[in-house]
Amino acid sequence: MVLRFEAVQKSFRDSEGSVPVLRDVSFDLEAGQTLALQGESGSGKSTLLHIAGALEDADAGHVWVSGKDLTTLDDRARAVLRRTDIALVFQQFNLIPSLTVAANIEFQAALSGRVDPVHIDRIVAALGLSDQLKKYPEALSGGQQQRVAIARAIAAKPKLLLADEPTGNLDEATAEDVLTQMLNLVSQTGATLMVVTHSPIIAARMDRQLHLHGGCLT
Repeated sequence: MVLRFEAVQKSFRDSEGSVPVLRDVSFDLEAGQTLALQGESGSGKSTLLHIAGALEDADAGHVWVSGKDLTTLDDRARAVLRRTDIALVFQQFNLIPSLTVAANIEFQAALSGRVDPVHIDRIVAALGLSDQLKKYPEALSGGQQQRVAIARAIAAKPKLLLADEPTGNLDEATAEDVLTQMLNLVSQTGATLMVVTHSPIIAARMDRQLHLHGGCLT
């Protein structure tokens, strides 16, 4: 099991007190599976994704990634796990503007000590980025930047790939192309994928679909 949530709870505080966001959320995600997480805005989808990515703590319950219980790890151990086993793709791309496309793609792989030129060349070719490697992010279109973000994540050979609305900023045709390329690469590398999406078209292409409503999974 690559990812397991067991009775996870999470609340935030506002001016009126504690606001529950996740209520006793439990599910498993096996190696190589793809999962779409859906729900209305504010339903807690991104919070769940951030907890799975060891970016936020759950208030209660347990979360396992690659057999490690995140609730028992200190900050250093969580940071190591993020470098070695987890990769994230955000809607905002989050590329480093001062680095070339090639350096951006290698960045996380270098942090994890997994720079594999053959693996990276295969990803670059699959995503149609071979002619863009010497450019900087500002010179790329939105679709190209999202491809670089996906390449950077997969280059690190993660066991768990988490994507938060990865095609939300793209037009329909570009989004379909980028999604297809990402799914092909995930399949080739054996990574496990969880995607937060509002799109029923994207959700239908995943192995499983879960819906978050009122902090509970349905």
